[in-house]
Amino acid sequence: MTFRRRFYTQPQALFLRKALFQVHLWLGLALGLYIVMLSLTGSALVLRGELDEAFETPRPAFEPDRRVLSPEELTAAALRAYPGYTVSRLGDRVRRRNPVIEIWLDRGADHKERLLNPYTGEDLGDAVTLGTRAILWLASLHDELLLGETGRFWNGIGSALVTLLCLTGAFIWWPGIKNWRRSMTVKWKAAWPRLNFDLHSAAGFWFFAIIVIWAISGVYLAIPQPFGAVVDYFSDPEAILGDRAGDIFLRWLVRIHFGRWESDSLKAIWVVMGLVPVLLLVTGVVMWWQRVFRKRVVSPAAAVAVFVLTALCR
Repeated sequence: MTFRRRFYTQPQALFLRKALFQVHLWLGLALGLYIVMLSLTGSALVLRGELDEAFETPRPAFEPDRRVLSPEELTAAALRAYPGYTVSRLGDRVRRRNPVIEIWLDRGADHKERLLNPYTGEDLGDAVTLGTRAILWLASLHDELLLGETGRFWNGIGSALVTLLCLTGAFIWWPGIKNWRRSMTVKWKAAWPRLNFDLHSAAGFWFFAIIVIWAISGVYLAIPQPFGAVVDYFSDPEAILGDRAGDIFLRWLVRIHFGRWESDSLKAIWVVMGLVPVLLLVTGVVMWWQRVFRKRVVSPAAAVAVFVLTALCR
C-alpha cells in the first residue's frame, strides 16, 4: 500500500504520524506554561485601549479658548500642594488629546510625577497610575518576557515552536477518509475521555487558522528582518514603501495578532478566541494523563501538577 493510500485510509499506522505525534506531545508539554501566558496576556491586551482609559488619571476637557496658566503659576500651584519639594521638570504644552501638564517633583530620595489641570493648577493624580504600570508590565511580559530585546528574540523562537506545534497537530489530526467529519464535532453526551478528545480535536480544527496566524505574526513581531527581506525580494524596487502588497499583508498580520478592530463585538470574539490555546493545553494534558499515568492511578489534577512542576524545573 502506497504512502498516499495509507494516509487516506490508515494514517494511524504511518511511522511519520507516530513520530510527529511525539514531537507534538513533547512540544505541547514543554511550551505549556508559555502558551498559557501568551494566551491570557494576549486576550487581556486586546482590550488595552479600554484598560488604559479605565486606569489612567482622569483628564479635563480640552478648552482651546481658555487661558492656560503660566509655568510660574503652575509651579506655584504644585509647590502649594507639595511643600518642601522642588520642581525638576515641567511640561510646556497642552495637547487636544492629552490636555494636562506633567510635573516632576523631588524632595531628597522621594520623586513624584503628577498631572496638573492646565487651566486651574489642580493636582489631578499620578502621571502613571498603578493600573497603567500593570498594563505596561503585562505588555512587556507578552512582548518581551520581561527581558527587553533579548526576551523579544526568544519570544520569536517560542512563536516558531508554537507554529511547529500547530503544523504537527494538523497532520496528526487527520483520522482517515472515513472519520474526518467526526473529528470536527463534539459528542457532548460521550464519556469524559471521549468528550475531552473531541474538544481537543474539534477546537484544534476550527481554530487552527487563527492560532497559526497568531504564531507566525508572533515570529514577525519579534524577528521582523527575514519577513522584510522576503517582501523586498518579491516587490517592485520602484514601489512606494508601505504601499506594497507585502507591506499591506504584514500590517494586516499585526492587526489580526492584536485584534485591533473598531468593533467591540470583534474585540470580544478575539478575547474569547485568545483563550482557546488554554483549552487545547488542558485537554492535551488530560489525554497525556490517560496515556501515561492512567495505569498508575494518578488523578488528572495530579497529572497537571506533575506537568507544571516539570515545566518549572526545565
